[in-house]
Formats: sequence, C-alpha cells, structure tokens
Amino acid sequence: MTPANSDPQHWSRIKESGSAAGVRTMVWIRRRLGRLPFQIMMVLVVAYFYVAHRLHRRASKTYLARLWQHRFGRRPRHPSWLCLRHFWSFGQSLIDKIDAWSGTPPTLRFEGGARETFLAAVNSGRGGVLYVSHVGNIEICTAMSDLREDFRATLLMHTYNARQFDEVLARSTHRANPPEIIEVSEITPSTAMKLGARIAEGGFVVIAADRVPISDSGRARTLDFLGHPARFPEGPFWLAALLRCPVYTIGCFREEKGYRVDFERFDDTSALGRRERDAWIGEAMQRYVVWLTRQCESTPLQWFNFFPFWLDSSPADTSRDDETPTT
Repeated sequence: MTPANSDPQHWSRIKESGSAAGVRTMVWIRRRLGRLPFQIMMVLVVAYFYVAHRLHRRASKTYLARLWQHRFGRRPRHPSWLCLRHFWSFGQSLIDKIDAWSGTPPTLRFEGGARETFLAAVNSGRGGVLYVSHVGNIEICTAMSDLREDFRATLLMHTYNARQFDEVLARSTHRANPPEIIEVSEITPSTAMKLGARIAEGGFVVIAADRVPISDSGRARTLDFLGHPARFPEGPFWLAALLRCPVYTIGCFREEKGYRVDFERFDDTSALGRRERDAWIGEAMQRYVVWLTRQCESTPLQWFNFFPFWLDSSPADTSRDDETPTT
C-alpha cells in the first residue's frame, strides 16, 4: 500500500485556504455588523470556493453520489445543486463556530440519553477518549467547556493549518477558555503519555478517526465505507487501547433550531490486555465506521471532508466536473 502522504491529493498536502487576516475580518464583521451582514459575506465566500476549488467540489460530489447510492439506491438527481448546498452547509458551520468561540454558542439539544451519558462521564472524574469525525460541528461541543468548568477538552490535531485557524480565532474572539490543542504528525508513546496525564486529571482527549495519518509510518486499515474501500487510521484506537480508559463518541449536528448533541458510550479499555489489543482495534474500527455511516445518513450535508477519500476512485480522475462520479 502506498504511504498516505506520498499521494499529492492526500488531505495533508492540500493547502487549506484562508489567512489570519481573513479570519480576523470574519470575526470583526460578525461582532460589529451582526449575523445578517456576515451571512451575506459568507454567501460570496462560499460561491467563490465552489467555483474556484475544483478538487473540493469533485470530492463533495463523489461523497454525495456514494451516500445517495448507499442510502437510496440511486444517484442524486441534481448533483451540482446538492454539492452547492453541501458547501453552504460548511459555510453555516463556520458562522456557528465563530459564534461559539465568541461566547454565544447556539442552542444545544441532547438526544435520548445523551445528556445523562455526558453528565455521567464528566462527573465520574475518569476522563476518557472522545472519538469524533468530520460530520457536524465538533467545535460547538468543545465550547461546552465555557459552560462547564469540569469539562476539559484536549484536541489532538494532525494538521498545522487547522491549529493555526483555531489559534487566530481564539485571539480574535478573546475567548477566555479555549480548548488545549496538541499538534502531532503521528501518535507516539510520548504523545500517549502526555495525553494519559490529561485523562488522569479527569480531562477528555478529542480525536477524529476518519482521516489517515500524515506520517508514512502511520498505520491504517482498509474498511468498507458507503460500499467502497477507504483507509481509516489505527492511531486513535491504539491510543485508546494504550490509555486504558473510557471511550465515547460525540457529534454535534446542525438543525433548524440549534444543534443536536449525540454523546454515546463506545467502550472501556481499562481491562484490555496487551494480547487483546489488536483484535479489539480491528473490531472497534469496524464499529466506528458503522457509527460514521449512521451520522452521514442522518445529516448527509454535514460531512465536511472535502478531500479524495476512497481508494477505488478519485474525484480528480473524473472526466467532467458536471457529472456525478460513477458509483
């Protein structure tokens, strides 16, 4: 298997757009002029990125085509319009992210037993690993640390650009209690020790498990996702196995009147033996993909992963941009 980061279309090699000045401008418009002018500006920004960023547009169409084929047994009838809505959904998530970091997060609604599970996890004092994905707006969840001092989140990120964006956003919004961000290229024993200390203090380590590592040495497995082979990282699952702690999944999904929080108990590796780790990792990764699929099905326009994802075809190989990729 070709190492992940040798691919020129690997997500870590695609330069993220935007600048510190752009982020500060967005924050200034939102705070000084209000939400409506900010939304008008965002319409122009989204339109520009939709037209100018061909690779991201094709990646979106590939994802939507495969989700629709998986869920409905057919392709989208209007792929370009659906793709544009997908881009706009991402723009809306940026508006909400700036609001949350400015101290005015949208209304949060816990579904089912999610609130009880969340409170039990926080009140236990044991901390744990929180698996997230690029579905929804996880920044809204981490903003809960502003509301509950006993909910302390450490974000494990694999991209310097994303960390830069969050740091500029924190400075621009003057957020008093931003989450700790640890930048890593891969999960190493020293990383695990540092994160283990956070969990021992009752904190939570937040890590996305739906992007392959940057490092050549980062291990990944091929799993079926929406009917096609895709690579998923082993690192987040090795981390949970090494830390021997409670493991949860958390998602935050935009709805008409706010955000729905999905917080579930995933597992507990406290009693996991060394010889059981590999088998547990394989089984846990399969369960994570099932969870990810369920999130995509429930909120199809909120998987914000605008990069080539599957192994059997690449959006950049599509001959015509106005066609839905073959499924």
